[in-house]
Formats: sequence, C-alpha cells, structure tokens
Amino acid sequence: MPDESLRTSINSRIIHHLAAECGFDLAGVVAAPQAPRQAPDFARFRHWADRGLAGEMRYLTDHRADVRSDPGRLLPGVRSIICVGLVYNGPQPCSTRFADPERAWISRYAWGEDYHDVVRAKLEVLNHKLLEIEMFRSRVCVDTAPLLERSIARQAGLGWIGKNTCLINQQLGSWFFLGELLTTLSIDPDASDAPPPDRCGTCTRCIDACPTAAIVPSPDGRFELDARLCISYFTIELRSTIPEAQRAAIGAHIFGCDICQDVCPWNSRAAETNEPAFHPREFAPSLERMAGITEAEFRDMFRETPVSRARYRGFLRNVAVAMGNARLEKFREPLKKLAASGDPLIAEHARWALQALTG
Repeated sequence: MPDESLRTSINSRIIHHLAAECGFDLAGVVAAPQAPRQAPDFARFRHWADRGLAGEMRYLTDHRADVRSDPGRLLPGVRSIICVGLVYNGPQPCSTRFADPERAWISRYAWGEDYHDVVRAKLEVLNHKLLEIEMFRSRVCVDTAPLLERSIARQAGLGWIGKNTCLINQQLGSWFFLGELLTTLSIDPDASDAPPPDRCGTCTRCIDACPTAAIVPSPDGRFELDARLCISYFTIELRSTIPEAQRAAIGAHIFGCDICQDVCPWNSRAAETNEPAFHPREFAPSLERMAGITEAEFRDMFRETPVSRARYRGFLRNVAVAMGNARLEKFREPLKKLAASGDPLIAEHARWALQALTG
C-alpha cells in the first residue's frame, strides 16, 4: 500500500500553471535523487573535475563537489525538485554579427540585473503560492547552490544538454536561466516533464566556431567543456594572468562569451524576454570609456549585475586585451595609462596590448 503521508494535492499541472503566473517560461518536476548512483550525470561531472578541466574554479572541486550527488544534503527529506527556466534573450544582434572595433562585448546574460536576484524573487513567489495550497519544507536554489542544475533540468523536461554543454529547449533555444525549488512534496511528473531527446545530431557549429577550441571530445564519446580554454573562464573566473597564447582569440570580449550559443541553429529563432530587469544597461560599451573608469565608477556602473564578478582589476585586464586585439592606434594613450598602473596584472596585459598595436 502507498504511504498516505506522502500524498499531495499539488500536482505537475498546478506547478506548470503557477510557474507561468510567476513569469517563468519553462517549468518541470523531477523526483529528487537520494543517492549518488541515482544522479545520472554525477559520475561524469566528477570525472570532469578530477581531470582538472575546471581550472581554478575551486567551488566545483572542493568539498562542495560531492554535495552535488545528493540534493538531500541541501534539504533533508527532499522528494521533488521543481525546475524553472527564465528567458533573457533580447533583440540586439549576437556577437558573431557585431563588428565595431571600438566597442567591447559583454555576454548577453550580463546585460541587465543580476539574474540570481531576479530568478530567486520569482521562485520565492512560486513557493508562497504553493504554500497557500499545502504546507511543506523547501529551499530555493539559483546557480550558486551545489546542484547539477542542467542534469536536473534535463530530467525535468526543460531541454537536452548540447555539445556546447548548454541546456537547449527545442522551442526557446538556450538563452534562459535556471532555478530550482527543492521540496518535501512527493509530486508525480507528467508527460511534459519527461527528458527530451538530444537533437544536436551531427551538427558541430559550436565546436567549429569556438575561437579557443574549448569544446573537446570526452572519454565517453560525447563532448565537454575544457574550462581552461574557455573565453568566459578567462574573462570572469580566472583571477590571474590570461595565457598569452590565448589572448588574441579573446577578441573584443571583456566579460563572458556567447559564440557557441550565437551559432547554434536552435537559437536562430530564440524567444525574447518580457522581463524588464534583463534589458541592457551596457550593450557593447566603448572600450576607451571602459579603460578610463575608476574603481568607484566600475562599482556604480555594474552594481547588482553579473559583471561585478570580474572585479575591477580583472575587468581592466580584459579591457586591455580587447584593445590590443582591436589594433586601433587611438587606443595607444589609454593603454599607456593602464601600463603605468600600480596593479601588475593590469600593467602586464596593457604592455602586451601595446605590443599588439605595434605588431
């Protein structure tokens, strides 16, 4: 006989309806894996991390790595995970169709307000709506919690994991954020929550377009991301010197990279966001202006946006590299000022950029 205490009046249909009311573009439900052997992608993640492909991102390799094997370590008694997606794409051109050597490129996801705050606020509203129906314990997670988010989202029917390691939805593309609501509810997923088939087929556009060849074959015959070669890693996560051999390939990117998504056929008709918080604050800003901002101006300009994660010194390091790649003589004076910086990280990259102008 089934345990009557596990029955709930909340079902998948109700969750899909309420998630849409909260502004989410995607929603799905998956039973929470209670042990490592039940997390399909954990062994693959662990093998990826153990081979050093995470680079200096220690939050992926320290004690938090094993927490990803069991959501019950984040919420004891968790039975179901509600996974949601929120589109952030806008009508602006993609990076592969934008060519202005005087301007920098900031990854599309970082144009507006910090998605952590936006997605979390909507998940809190969803949680409140569900609590009005039934009492349960829960935990809201957005990106920073040690969860295999894309694996969970795939299991919840939100999309498949592409060769570029992004989650791709057949109707919406890949320009969407993920969030999770861990619950002690026992919810049966419906047909719409079933994992979709992989529809990348033989396409290799993302692999072919990556300037640093960061999408590499994995030992199991699929593809994985070598973060140590990724432009997003260089410009956001790496706190030290960008390898000189990779600087030219970074191009105009000063925060993140969208190339593997820009060229994806599933994004050719990608949905656009209705969320005002994601409207651009700084779309393709002037490199010369970025090179001259003070630390206080940087904090004010990018407050409560993802760009703040790069920190001021890392941001100017990236700006210097982008100016060197632009090969414009007008950048010589701004680069000389950066080369005279008291921060050796900024100064070294600016000197490299000056050499690039001369070369």
